[in-house]
Amino acid sequence: MIHLQLPLYKAHVISHSYCEHMAVVALTCGDSRVNNIYGLSIGFLVLILDSVAIAASYVMIFRAVMGLATPEARLKTLGTCSSHICAILIFYVPIAVSSLIHRFGRSVPPPVHTLLANFYLLVPPILNPIVYAVRTKQIRERLLQILRIEKKIS
Repeated sequence: MIHLQLPLYKAHVISHSYCEHMAVVALTCGDSRVNNIYGLSIGFLVLILDSVAIAASYVMIFRAVMGLATPEARLKTLGTCSSHICAILIFYVPIAVSSLIHRFGRSVPPPVHTLLANFYLLVPPILNPIVYAVRTKQIRERLLQILRIEKKIS
């Protein structure tokens, strides 16, 4: 394993709520091209491998769905798949945006980097249960009932 140590600026404070690779690289005053290439390579490799595995899974799922007897069963199964796809997008889009802005958005202020990093750390776990809960009839009906009551109150 190659260990490259980069010289740091005098400041050793990362303006993030956790230790993110590119936030640490941003503290260096040396040549960080190797770290940038490493970060992009790993990010794209993971994204590509995940995407290929997910696409292969959905091809198999769609084959099985098309073999179902009734159109209602096919529609219900495809509806579940749409929830999964939404959950996947909720996870991957913020990570990709944050990573690309860190590497190419030099004019973006540091608080925006921190906000995006926190966004992709916190929002997907918060939205994931909501994406799946909306598909459940009882939860959806109760949520609509609560919203109707609040409209009447205000």
